Amino acid sequence: MKKQLILGLAILASVFSCTTDDTSDIVINSTTNNTTGGGTETDPSTIFLSGTYTEDLTLDANNTYKINGSLIMASGTTLTIPPCMTIEALSSGADVYVAISQGAKIIANGTASCPIVFTSDSSNPLAGDWGGLILLGKAPINSVTGTATATSEIASLPYGGNTANDNSGSLSYVRVEYSGGAADGQSENNGFSFYGVGNGTTVNHIQAIEGKDDGIEFFGGTVNASYISVVNAEDDSVDWTEGFSGTLTDVYISNRATDDKAIEADGYNTDFSNATGIFSKPTLNNVTIVGEGSANSSEAVRLRAGTQGIFSNIHITGYAEGFDLDDLDTGNGVVSDDLQVTGVTFVDVTLNMKNDTTVTFTIADFYTNEGTATGTDYATWGANWTVQ
Repeated sequence: MKKQLILGLAILASVFSCTTDDTSDIVINSTTNNTTGGGTETDPSTIFLSGTYTEDLTLDANNTYKINGSLIMASGTTLTIPPCMTIEALSSGADVYVAISQGAKIIANGTASCPIVFTSDSSNPLAGDWGGLILLGKAPINSVTGTATATSEIASLPYGGNTANDNSGSLSYVRVEYSGGAADGQSENNGFSFYGVGNGTTVNHIQAIEGKDDGIEFFGGTVNASYISVVNAEDDSVDWTEGFSGTLTDVYISNRATDDKAIEADGYNTDFSNATGIFSKPTLNNVTIVGEGSANSSEAVRLRAGTQGIFSNIHITGYAEGFDLDDLDTGNGVVSDDLQVTGVTFVDVTLNMKNDTTVTFTIADFYTNEGTATGTDYATWGANWTVQ
């Protein structure tokens, strides 16, 4: 009898014990949840995503996914998202984001009729509900030299290097909503953050809307992006620093009076250093910036910390100041023709250019062909997949 009792207990233990295997792959919190009882019932097919993935992750359009923490794709992995998917993020605000590490890729290619949307899971979504989308590459940044890397303010992941054509994947027809939640207890996410991302990466038709921090920010790198829409970013809509040198083509920015700059541009990160001595110098083509009137919206474009850049076909409406240029190095960029605007139109702008650089130059030294710019054709390329 005693032997039978011991045998029965052993069988029960084997039934209810957890099984393990020898794999080192990590897939954390990718589980199916079915909540019953009090509160809101969760769709039984919802799959929660967070943790560090060391294998490829391909989402299935037949499933519902929710990001409930930091989702980090490790080097060598690929996150693939099919068209038409809406991926919700837990509206906890802190440490909820998607990060594509150096050496990893994201393949998220929607279409105009079937965009890919990252949004809050709240029934009453607000800016800052969750983090945002972060890509980290091996392209040059000016805060370090050679193959050295810096560390991202979000997730403390490495970025930078000397691979200008580094490839972090592809983003096409992707919208990020209600981003900017605080991460790591102090910093805020952007809608899209590009850390040292290389020009082997494909980026087109992306929108950031209703974000609490910047809409899109480039931390160095060489990535090119086209058909960019940023609407109602509470901080800056488009921001660059750390030697960014990519090309941005067809950009639409709509700001409320309570938002910060449409574009805030730094030649280097003044919290660190310009180790290479090279300043940011992107190219911007076909840009439309819309504020809420010269009596309400303050500055459209702030250029500082020695940023350079070649701008063409820039249309600015409804600001007290069009361009505000700060510090000596920025002024020197105008004089050396490394910071130039060709083709610009100001509508309801009180002061077209403000020179706070201590360098003497004329308006004609900075911009030419006033009144000729039409900006970007947002009504055409932004149709169907963007929201206002």
